[in-house]
Amino acid sequence: MSRINLRSEEEIELIRESSLLVGKTLAEVAKHIQPGVTPLELDKIADEFIRDHDAVPSFKGYNGFPNSLCISPNEVVVHGIPGSKQLREGDVVSIDCGVYKNGYHGDSAYTFEVGEVKEEVKDLLRVTKESLYLGIEEAVAGNRIGDIGFAIQAYAEKHGYGVVRELVGHGLGSDLHEAPEVPNYGKRGRGKQLMEGMVLAIEPMINLASRSIRQERDGWTIVTKDRKFSAHFEHDVVVRKDEAEILSTFSFIEEVLNKK
Repeated sequence: MSRINLRSEEEIELIRESSLLVGKTLAEVAKHIQPGVTPLELDKIADEFIRDHDAVPSFKGYNGFPNSLCISPNEVVVHGIPGSKQLREGDVVSIDCGVYKNGYHGDSAYTFEVGEVKEEVKDLLRVTKESLYLGIEEAVAGNRIGDIGFAIQAYAEKHGYGVVRELVGHGLGSDLHEAPEVPNYGKRGRGKQLMEGMVLAIEPMINLASRSIRQERDGWTIVTKDRKFSAHFEHDVVVRKDEAEILSTFSFIEEVLNKK
């Protein structure tokens, strides 16, 4: 994963198309998020929606992953395998989705509230999402990877949260995970230089308390060591000269949530 691809405008448009389809898929899933629904039911909805739009789920079969969505409730940070345990009032659930269409991937994640959640959890979700946009602001040509991570880390830690270090964002394109890695922590001016045409998936994973995590026995599920809640938001962006351009969108999702 060492070569960094600089994408043409034609390629960027294809990545945008896949990224927007992810946003639409997550919006379709959002309609069904409520106490009593199971992650497996949500996974089936997403799988059918993606295939109905002439695409395939990026995650299904990726290194043996069994499903179309990563669904990670509460203390699960990422890579949760959808199961049959019902979501409950007060849960949060991070849903990460990837699609592959016309030779290019889109990859985006959103953390949803299930019914009414505690105020401290709402704050975690808000700050995690805000940290994502602060990281994106740094994704301009001439900056470095460390500038993105520094912006995310500084903001999250200022609010007393733990920034997961073992899992990172990444380049995106014809492969789901490409160079460079994009950590959510770092030092200003460090790391690879950003160049126009680089497409990055930036994805803060922020814990309510300690940043410590561990992997469950299934080889996929990552949980907080202290079993406290975690949040995860992800956008696909292209590095530009003056301002990063976001290729994915949360607008379809938030349209659904605002109607609920």
